Amino acid sequence: MDLSEKAWDLRYQNSDIGWDLGIISPPLKAYFDHLEDKNCKILIPGGGNSYEAEYLFAKGFKNVFVIDLSKTALYNLSNRVPNFPKSQLILGDFFDIKNTFDLVIEQTFFCAIHPSLRTKYVTKMHEILKPEGQLVGLLFNVPLYKDRPPFGGNTKEYKNYFKPYFNVDIFEPCYNSISSRRGREIFIKLTKK
Repeated sequence: MDLSEKAWDLRYQNSDIGWDLGIISPPLKAYFDHLEDKNCKILIPGGGNSYEAEYLFAKGFKNVFVIDLSKTALYNLSNRVPNFPKSQLILGDFFDIKNTFDLVIEQTFFCAIHPSLRTKYVTKMHEILKPEGQLVGLLFNVPLYKDRPPFGGNTKEYKNYFKPYFNVDIFEPCYNSISSRRGREIFIKLTKK
């Protein structure tokens, strides 16, 4: 299984991106519609085409950063939203990021990385979030694939990763998923300990 930068970029070039909804995820849109601090610094790791970044930027959130291994995905966002600051589109590996953020948005990234990296993901999230920072988003609540992304899992497994580093504010089945994901997503809102 190839999860290299080149492999991810080829998937975007070939539109081999079945997880991509083509729109902002309804649960995240609903969450964003209640955010008030437009100055908060937000990261979307493994952001892909990042309709979430596009939506936030259009709503006046100017400190939105997207990191992805695929230059094609970042180009797609930049092409759709020409005013999005190029300096906030980061071509690179999430695990190499050095900045800190008030909020990190999880949208398919956790389930795209190999499961052997999940502990590293959680500790990196804890490292890059500011005090009282939050990790908010969606996780798949189904087994899915073992030989390629997206890799799934379940609530019990996920909580074991997060509880040592985060206070759990919300960790429950998503009530407003799109129809193809209904009953298959967990909405999480976690605050850094």
